[in-house]
Amino acid sequence: MDNALSREIDELAAAAISYAASHTRIAKIAYPPNVRIAVNFTADFDTMLLRRLMNEPPQQLAKGEFGGRVGIWRLIELFDSHGVKATVFTPGRICELYPRAVQAIARGGHEVADHMWEHRVPKEPDLERDHLLKTSAALERLTGKRPVGSRSSHSLKLLQENGFIYVSEHSADHLPYYQQSNGATLLHLPFHFAIDDAMFFSYAWMGSRNDAQRITDPDRVFDLWWDAFMHQYRQGGYLNICLHPFVSGRALRIAMLDRLIAKMKTLPGVWFPTCEELARHILAAGEAH
Repeated sequence: MDNALSREIDELAAAAISYAASHTRIAKIAYPPNVRIAVNFTADFDTMLLRRLMNEPPQQLAKGEFGGRVGIWRLIELFDSHGVKATVFTPGRICELYPRAVQAIARGGHEVADHMWEHRVPKEPDLERDHLLKTSAALERLTGKRPVGSRSSHSLKLLQENGFIYVSEHSADHLPYYQQSNGATLLHLPFHFAIDDAMFFSYAWMGSRNDAQRITDPDRVFDLWWDAFMHQYRQGGYLNICLHPFVSGRALRIAMLDRLIAKMKTLPGVWFPTCEELARHILAAGEAH
């Protein structure tokens, strides 16, 4: 083995060790009595803000507008009909575009959490801080409460310094875990793209070609998500379902979600907390990290 290859292998091994050290599994998550599984229904209320920044065609951006004008209201009605409290990750700019919807989410007892200012995290530290603080202030003005959770790649240290207690952005585990970076530690509530509606229902996804489109029969998605739920249910696990109002707000997909939630509720021990509620329960239980 030559020296260059040996150095490359050593560097990869060191990177793997460093990455592993930044993630700490929770040995046993103690759910409330009689709870077998926690299911977080989460929604990313971004209305394609990132794609607005990319100057995509108006016809594409109209899908995001549907999410703010129709889709989010259908999701609120769906969750309320089942008594499910959801977490809606909301960019700060949405407070300017759809303030009534943000207020309605909070009035319904759902959690309004951070999803960046305009669906991106700036690389410049000062601008990153400005975006996070602007988003927190905007959400607080409309809901009366500062967010404590984030779906973003904001630095853990910045989030922790500003009162955040959890993040839901990655999928390093199938159960909640702790993540450490630069001396900061936050609880992580993982989701997976296989339980993300955009992976199945997004036509013209980020400039993709016709042969790369993702228009899937809702019944097929129902079967996939039910199987994912049952796998976690049998072992006493966790599921974080990621929705987008402009994607799942369409009538056939709302009907599919209605059937999915109704079927979940037929089983004993299924808990539908907000992400904040689950995070506070885990933290209060004193799970070491």
